[in-house]
Amino acid sequence: MTKRIGFNLFEMNTVGHISHGLWVHPDNNRHRFNDLDFWVEEAKLLEEGLFDAVFLADVIGTYDGYRGGPETAIREAVQIPSNDPLLVIPAMAAVTKHLAFAATFSTTYEPPFAFARRASTLDHLTKGRFGWNVVTSYLPNAARNFGLDDEVAHDDRYDIADEYLDVLYKLWEGSWDDDAVVQDRENRVYTDPSKVRYINHVGEHFRVAGPHLAQPSIQRTPVIFQAGSSDRGREFAGKHAEGVFVGGRDLQVYRENVADIRRRAEAWGRDPRDIKTFASAVLILGRTTEEAERKAEEFRRLSSPEGYLAHAGGGGIDLAAYPKDALISDILAAENRAGRDNKQSGRRRYAPGTTVGEALEEVTRFDRNPFFAVGTGEQVAERIEEWVRETDLDGFNLRQFLTPGTAEDFIEYLLPELQKRGLYRERYEESTFRERIYGPGRTRLPDEHPGARFRGGRNLEPSAAIAGAARA
Repeated sequence: MTKRIGFNLFEMNTVGHISHGLWVHPDNNRHRFNDLDFWVEEAKLLEEGLFDAVFLADVIGTYDGYRGGPETAIREAVQIPSNDPLLVIPAMAAVTKHLAFAATFSTTYEPPFAFARRASTLDHLTKGRFGWNVVTSYLPNAARNFGLDDEVAHDDRYDIADEYLDVLYKLWEGSWDDDAVVQDRENRVYTDPSKVRYINHVGEHFRVAGPHLAQPSIQRTPVIFQAGSSDRGREFAGKHAEGVFVGGRDLQVYRENVADIRRRAEAWGRDPRDIKTFASAVLILGRTTEEAERKAEEFRRLSSPEGYLAHAGGGGIDLAAYPKDALISDILAAENRAGRDNKQSGRRRYAPGTTVGEALEEVTRFDRNPFFAVGTGEQVAERIEEWVRETDLDGFNLRQFLTPGTAEDFIEYLLPELQKRGLYRERYEESTFRERIYGPGRTRLPDEHPGARFRGGRNLEPSAAIAGAARA
């Protein structure tokens, strides 16, 4: 049986997301990101192309680890200027019926109660098409933006995230019964108070009384995505995530990482097939092989090494400050001895023996991704079929070089070939984002998911009840 795969367009509410320098391309419209029409046009295009979702990344700090400051990132438009990813979603949802929206939001600095209402509002406005990419923020500048001297330690960030999600599950799943809103005009009762409850959460990091301010949305809990690659991050994903972005240096490592995530989910009592796994894909398409290769060469020519270095230096080593033959391991050891080991969590991981010169090449090239293909739709579809077979991945985040050109090429050249092979949908068959993950009819969290334990007010304090009931 052919495995049906998904594609999200990887986006960010900014000029330069991860294809640094390409904003100068004459066919790129990234400079229009402040214009609502930009997002409306993109939403219509993606729905026409049967994309699963637009996946919106985000950061809450500036990349200032390269050359000792943020100047390069600012000059090169490396995720600055950037806007809030949540605010463009309602406009995109208003012009679509099926396209889903996954937005990044950090658990590290902002309290959970306000985000719970924002997420529920988005799930209402999109009619159940909202997903949340859970991240823990590592940029030192982000910490300073929220009043701290330095970033929160890696494992502490995951401790905060675990409790953060507990609070959210209590609000989303436990605070309101499904039938709490009665809209009884005769008795002047809009909501039955006996079916709404406090959560009275008191934990190490948060104290939240509740009740949740939003009535239950279609999904209640948005679809949960997560992308942590550390051992702690993968354990967090196994417990909470429904979609996981995995990494790896080759197809075999990807397969091992996919299997590892599913094993961890099973250890939490979840169905391992309820975890859908995704990877980043770099696909450059043309009507002919030669046309696709010309595009790839143009992208290489216009790419900014300085932009990539600023991005890579945001959480770790300033590669430009060291000789090219220096070993990364020696640099890290020296910094550890100097007491600067608290920033390891935000750094790239390099193979043993990697030199600065090799690391420079790695971070400034977009063709080193295992999921890199240049060619016609038929050629690229063949590669994708091989990737899915070898890794057991469920889908890909499509990296953009040009807006709207990357999505247009996908739709014109690749989509028909994927459909011909039975790899991709012919039409949308689901109404909500979670149904796109699990299948029609599965709108709510699976019963085995940790968030479901608070349904109907279970596992909340007895004092959570709100006194009073609807008048007869």
